[in-house]
Amino acid sequence: MSVPGIHSSFTFDGKSFGTEAEWIEFMDQNHPKGSGLLRSWVAGKKILVKTSGSTGAPKTIAFSREQMIESARATARLFDLGEGTRALLCLPLDYIAGKMMLVRAMTLGWQLEGVEPAIQLDLEKVARYDFAAMIPIQLENNLNYLDRIKTLIVGGASVNWKLQEKIESAPTRVYATYGMTETITHIAVRPLNKSASEKMISENPSRFGESYTALPGVSFYKDARGCLVVRCPRISDNEIVTNDLVELISEHSFIWNGRIDNVINSGGLKLMPEVIEQKFSKCLSQRFFAAGFQDPELGERMVFVVEGKPENGLLNRVKSFQAESAGRIGKQEVPKEIVFLPKFAETDSGKINRKKNLDLIESRLT
Repeated sequence: MSVPGIHSSFTFDGKSFGTEAEWIEFMDQNHPKGSGLLRSWVAGKKILVKTSGSTGAPKTIAFSREQMIESARATARLFDLGEGTRALLCLPLDYIAGKMMLVRAMTLGWQLEGVEPAIQLDLEKVARYDFAAMIPIQLENNLNYLDRIKTLIVGGASVNWKLQEKIESAPTRVYATYGMTETITHIAVRPLNKSASEKMISENPSRFGESYTALPGVSFYKDARGCLVVRCPRISDNEIVTNDLVELISEHSFIWNGRIDNVINSGGLKLMPEVIEQKFSKCLSQRFFAAGFQDPELGERMVFVVEGKPENGLLNRVKSFQAESAGRIGKQEVPKEIVFLPKFAETDSGKINRKKNLDLIESRLT
C-alpha cells in the first residue's frame, strides 16, 4: 500500500493491506473509532483529537500527519522499537494514547494486535508483545499477563505504591509516562520497576525513581510560577506551558510535584495534594484525594475525600500513620477531616474528576 506515512511492513490483527479502500473497510468493520483518523491520514488532513477533560473543559486539538509521525519516531528511538515490533492496542481509539499506538504501528512497520479496551483484557489467546500501553487499572487487573509484554508504558493516572510493589521484580520493563494531548501523548518517562531502571541512565541517581526523563528532541525549563514548560520543536512550533509544579533536575529531567491549581493554601502554608496523597497511599486502601475547603481561620483547611462508605476511626488511623512516619510526613500534612463519597465521578478516560467530586460534596452540604 503506497500511502505517505504508512510503512509497507505494517499489519493489524495479522492482516496487511494492498489498497487504501481495503484498509479503510477493515477499520470501519473492526475498529470504527479509528476510522476518522485513518480517513484524515490518507487524505493528508489534520487529525482531530479530543482531550480527556481531567484538567479543564474537554476540547479538540488538531495535529498534522507529520507531527504525529515525529512523536512516533521519538518513542521508537527511546525504547529501540524498530520494524517488526509486535505491539498490543488495548486503549480506546477515541483519545490520543490509542490513536498514537495505531500511528506508531502504521509509520514504523509494526505488527499491531487490538483487543477490546476493557479493564479486564481478553488476552488468553494472544502471543507475546514487544510493546504495549495501559492505564493503571488495566495493569492492576492483568498482572497475570504481564510477563507476555517486554516493555509497558503506563499513563492516564498515577501508579500507587501497592501496584508498584507488585511489579517491582517483573521481567517486563514498566514505565510511568508524562504527557498530555497537547504533546501528542508522552514526552517523558519514569522507570517503575527494576527491569526498567536497568535500561535507563539517570542524571540524579539518588532521585532516579522519582524523576522523569525526556524523549529524544524534548527539553524543559520552569517558568516564574515554578511550572514546567515543554520544548518539543519537532512536534509543536510553540512552547507548551503547563500548570505542573516540578523540581527541575536538568533540561532533560524533572520531578513532578503536582498541579498549581490544586495547591492548598492553609494558614500560610502551601500544601501539595498530589505529594500528600502519595505519602498516605500506604495508609488508605480506598481511592482518595486531598482538597482545600474554605475556612474562616486558615483560609483553606485540608480535607481528604475518600471513596466508599463512611468509616469510623479512619481519621485517627491517618493521624497514627503520620506519627509513625519518623518525620517523613509533617503534621501539617494531616487532614483536618475526612469526607466520604459513595462513588467518585470520573472523566471519560477513567481519571478521578476532582472538580466534579468537590461539586458533589458542596451540593450535599447545601
